Amino acid sequence: MRPIFHLKTLAIAVASLSAASLTHAAALDRSGQDITAFLQDGLYAEASYTYIDADVTGYDSANGVSDSNEYVRGDKIDDIAESYDFFRYGVKADIDDTFSVGVLYDEPFGAAADYVGDNNFVAQGDVDASISGLTGGQVTSLAQANASIDTLKFLAGQAVQAGDATTAAALKARAERLGLAVASAQAEASTAGEGTQVEVRTESITGILGMKFGQNKNFQVYGGPVAQRLKADVKLRGSAYGGATGYTAHISPDQDYGWLAGMAYSKPEIGLKAALTYRSEIDHEADIAEMYPLVAALGGNPAQSGTIDITTPESVNLDFQTGINPTTLATARVRYVPWGDFEIVPPLYNQVSKRVTEDDKGLALVDYDKDQWLVELGLAKRVTPALAISGNIGWDSGAGNPTTSLGPVEGYYSAGLGAKYNLTENWAVSAGGKYLWFGDAQGQIPTDKIVSDFSDNDGYILGVKVSYQDK
Repeated sequence: MRPIFHLKTLAIAVASLSAASLTHAAALDRSGQDITAFLQDGLYAEASYTYIDADVTGYDSANGVSDSNEYVRGDKIDDIAESYDFFRYGVKADIDDTFSVGVLYDEPFGAAADYVGDNNFVAQGDVDASISGLTGGQVTSLAQANASIDTLKFLAGQAVQAGDATTAAALKARAERLGLAVASAQAEASTAGEGTQVEVRTESITGILGMKFGQNKNFQVYGGPVAQRLKADVKLRGSAYGGATGYTAHISPDQDYGWLAGMAYSKPEIGLKAALTYRSEIDHEADIAEMYPLVAALGGNPAQSGTIDITTPESVNLDFQTGINPTTLATARVRYVPWGDFEIVPPLYNQVSKRVTEDDKGLALVDYDKDQWLVELGLAKRVTPALAISGNIGWDSGAGNPTTSLGPVEGYYSAGLGAKYNLTENWAVSAGGKYLWFGDAQGQIPTDKIVSDFSDNDGYILGVKVSYQDK
């Protein structure tokens, strides 16, 4: 006989949506770092698969003037969001009526974007056109650029002889900027046909020890170590990136450690369960190989290797549920991630950027302006002794607008449905789907120049989960 979903056990039906939850959120957030598998009763294990397909299209900017930030609609940008999938696993066991242990695996942070087509994020093979784009149409060919450089250098020499150091310096600076534009155009031509790409992937394994206390064991504290692995690849291509076109970075896999801690309260007779979970930052020091063609024009080595420090952010999750009646459960989830503190600063990229900022800090390749808030509200309903359905709505604040051109959406609204069916007394299968309405956003490069505009985009998420429970 298949077990009936009583109010105490109906909560597990909500997990049918957690397989398709919190993905493609603000910044690099992906899995939502869910720990509800550890909060289940008895011996529990689950394996889930999530697939994300988003449609993110927009337009580049026709304004190629480096010191002007006015957005002018340019060419169409086809879908840049690559489909993305990942797995999650969890197992939890009770040592006795006080202590529990668990192990969770997920892929908490990630990104996958790929620009194609005829737009400013794909390298073109026409050097003259690239020079025209990089100079805002002031110089329209390689021959004109070289002639202008020679003229500026000659005039600078004349100014030196006349004792006018200020004019000489200004003319030399203009010649240098034009020379860098030529170098950038030639770098773009050398990667003709290649589009801007980014792929970031992380994996985490969390060990948890929990202890229940109180007269009826209603309270539980838990915590444990987290091992996290990170890797990334980035290619910047096209005139949108100015002198950074042709830049490539490979961040080798690195594993480092953090921790988790939380507290939960439950009252099974009314289906009440609440959990507050904190995850720490994790500091990575990874090997990085960078290729920056512009550096050759500056007299340096364009291919350099070194190390990069990346700190994946801390987070706070609040999970709450309570029974409404014997067959219905209400749920809520709140998540906070301080993405405003996050940045990726490759050493060679940052070193070159200091010529633009004219300070000692330089620029980050990726950073965000705001922190992320996510809220999801849901209902779960038993419709037959073996079948429960669930639904939820959600809102994600995003991490600021304008945002990085490598992920130009500002949060989303979502709606989802799911179902869980008990196959046997212990085994169950869950499936869920969500539809996402992404917030409009403008893409910017690290100099804060607006280079793209994305609007009216959407996506969907599908998830399936197999679970085992023995109480």
